[in-house]
Amino acid sequence: MKKIVVSGGTGFIGSDICTQLLQKDYELILITRNPTKYGADKAKNLRYVSWDDSLNVIMDEADAVIHLAGEPVIDGRWNEEVKKKIYDSRIHSTRKLVQAMAVSANKPKVFISASASGYYGNSGINWRSEVDSPGDDFLAKVCVDWEKESQGANELGIRVVHPRIGIVLGHDGGALKNMLTPFRLGLGGSIGPGTQFMSWIHLRDLTRAIIHLLEEDGIQGPVNMCAPEPVTMDVFTQVLAKTMHRPNLFTVPSFALKLLFGEGAQPILDSIRMKAGVLESIGFTYIYEDLEEALIDLV
Repeated sequence: MKKIVVSGGTGFIGSDICTQLLQKDYELILITRNPTKYGADKAKNLRYVSWDDSLNVIMDEADAVIHLAGEPVIDGRWNEEVKKKIYDSRIHSTRKLVQAMAVSANKPKVFISASASGYYGNSGINWRSEVDSPGDDFLAKVCVDWEKESQGANELGIRVVHPRIGIVLGHDGGALKNMLTPFRLGLGGSIGPGTQFMSWIHLRDLTRAIIHLLEEDGIQGPVNMCAPEPVTMDVFTQVLAKTMHRPNLFTVPSFALKLLFGEGAQPILDSIRMKAGVLESIGFTYIYEDLEEALIDLV
């Protein structure tokens, strides 16, 4: 497998995955809304195409497709227009890729189509594994329909994998991006009740796991992407404060978050305690199993 089509390859997660794939000598075709923006990139094994290009011709070249594109979920207050963008950006892009695969002459061998921990909804203290049923809120519906849309590729004989991605910790984005500044100013603290579980994963381990799914033929279906031990928000902020040598004194109450973000507070306040059952069963080895070690690396 040498040539891979990637959507969302210029984003927080996609950029790291693409960097690692290029280092492994894969050839990448990145689908982006504005390919001319990256015209200066002259890497011989990297090129950019538009969603409006002939994707079926591009699929003819592809050994695999990694689909990460989608509007940000935690990016301000939700209204019906924002929710529609969140939903449509995932469903329509997935549909377009599957339709291109359906009419391509040479079909990819594997379709890694991202999903999210939001599939499980607000689960309290209960563990959630890949065999558990979905939640019944907006984000759960998005994930259910997102995964369902990709199953068209499975009907074409293509191996389909759904990485259900948890809270990703990395240098240049993800959950830490907005948390570091208040902690640096000595104003950090817990958010919401503090008892909600956070199924976190270091970006480097997420990238390694997705590449493993790409290269390991025997894996298909949903795969929970999180470290072995989720932590509560209270524990997370305590460890972050300790790592940064800053106080952990303040609390942002749930009602304040809901006033600010409305329904968009859901991803921050929901408790999702995922078990990485598939990764555990295949013996995946983490670089960062421990939260403190992960945060020391990142802050």
